[in-house]
Amino acid sequence: MPLSNTPDPRPHAVVIGAGFGGLAAAVRLGARGYRVTVLDKLDKPGGRAYVYEDQGFKYDGGPTVVTAPFLFEELWELVGKRMEDDVTLVPVDPFYRVRFDDGDVFDYRGDAQKMRDEVAKFAPGDVDGYERFVEMSRKIFLTGFEELSFEPFSTFGSMMKIVPDMVRLRSDRTVYQLVSKYVKNEKVRQVLSFHPLLVGGNPFSVTSIYTLIAYLERKWGVHYAMGGTGSLVRGLVGLIEGQGGTIRLNTAVEQVVLDGKRATGVRARGPSASGEAGAGPEEVIDADIVVSNADSAYLYKKLVPAHARRTWTDKRLDRSRYSMGLFVWYFGTDRKYDDVAHHTILLGPRYRGLLDDIFKHKVLAEDFSLYLHRPTATDPAMAPNDSCDTFYVLSPVPHLDSGTDWETENERYRLKIQRYLQDAILPDLDKHIVSSLTLHPQGFHDRLLSVKGAAFGLEPTLTQSAWFRPHNLSEDIAGLFLVGAGTHPGAGMPGVLSSAKVIEKLVPDAEAVLAGATAR
Repeated sequence: MPLSNTPDPRPHAVVIGAGFGGLAAAVRLGARGYRVTVLDKLDKPGGRAYVYEDQGFKYDGGPTVVTAPFLFEELWELVGKRMEDDVTLVPVDPFYRVRFDDGDVFDYRGDAQKMRDEVAKFAPGDVDGYERFVEMSRKIFLTGFEELSFEPFSTFGSMMKIVPDMVRLRSDRTVYQLVSKYVKNEKVRQVLSFHPLLVGGNPFSVTSIYTLIAYLERKWGVHYAMGGTGSLVRGLVGLIEGQGGTIRLNTAVEQVVLDGKRATGVRARGPSASGEAGAGPEEVIDADIVVSNADSAYLYKKLVPAHARRTWTDKRLDRSRYSMGLFVWYFGTDRKYDDVAHHTILLGPRYRGLLDDIFKHKVLAEDFSLYLHRPTATDPAMAPNDSCDTFYVLSPVPHLDSGTDWETENERYRLKIQRYLQDAILPDLDKHIVSSLTLHPQGFHDRLLSVKGAAFGLEPTLTQSAWFRPHNLSEDIAGLFLVGAGTHPGAGMPGVLSSAKVIEKLVPDAEAVLAGATAR
């Protein structure tokens, strides 16, 4: 009998969502002996790392800052390959160019002496304090990342074991409070405290454990994947398919199928005959385990029946705190802006006040702070030709509890950002835009299935981290595992990739699953 007609004897794992967390989990499960099927409602894999294309411009949809590259390298090594054969990572310098509203610029770099020089430009008296901050960041990194990021917090006892470390490292302080202990200059404080915004957190409310990001970047650097983060997505898809796994696109999962309190598969709809996503006939896809890379609040609100949930009830999810939303404008120009860095942070006239409006008051303010990504600073191939530039700019905004009607607000807000960029660092921008796309919180809600349109899921506050976050092994449903930004350890590429490493410790061995099936 031909090999193609031979049933695959491996236990079956269904992965909901083809974002980085789902793809990484699929590779790890394939290496553990599972047959893997990844389902995604979009027409391309990537999730928040979806690649948009328009008129020859290629736009990375979301994550653009690659840190801790070893987490990607491990995935290639698991299948006996080398990442550098498929993906080229190059260092970015400066890591970020931070521009203040008054025009002052701080180049945030990996070089220790250059960083001291930058701090001294703003506040010579803060250089020693900056050094002490880096040392504290290193200590937090050694515990918070190297020891805790890859450990599941499935029991309250596991959480209690780390309490002494959290007390010692003053995790009760916020990021801004910890930074302020070491440096006094307000601009330097802003430079050293903005990192939580990259993972959906407010520097004035998230635990100071997130200051580990500063040392993580110092240790491994900030990188860019040539071809964009889409090249990493394509590389991971190639690994999965090389393991005999399957990626099914345009397929919407409607429910996790349960046998009592055990996940036994999913109910889904593939594309219709005309190709419309999620509009085909309903089907049940059986599985030995189910891994969800969906927004964790969406998983429990929409995909797991209420009667099966005692922990993440609708009431608890409704009173949880969610990350901010994002307004993202992707645009291409028919001229080059060679003096603009790869990553630029443009801080507005207000720092704490703006973040209060976003996170506390849920008000869409008239001012903003921006992150501008110019991949063509490193990779001209992201634009149609060498005389063009590719950009995206994102603005943190409130999630949908603000009541903002983004369909009517979209163009007004985009134009306001355009005028600011034109006045600040992109002269004559209005004369050179040839491609333009936007994504706003309503799009995160409708397209990416994010509750409240929150770009990073649950906000990473102290009481919504580790054991207090939705667990990697579902608290109520056997055989259901969670990866991605909404579970432990949290958002950002290192966090999402680490979540896949966590579940590797939790899923049963393939041989044990087969033995159990035989016994039944």
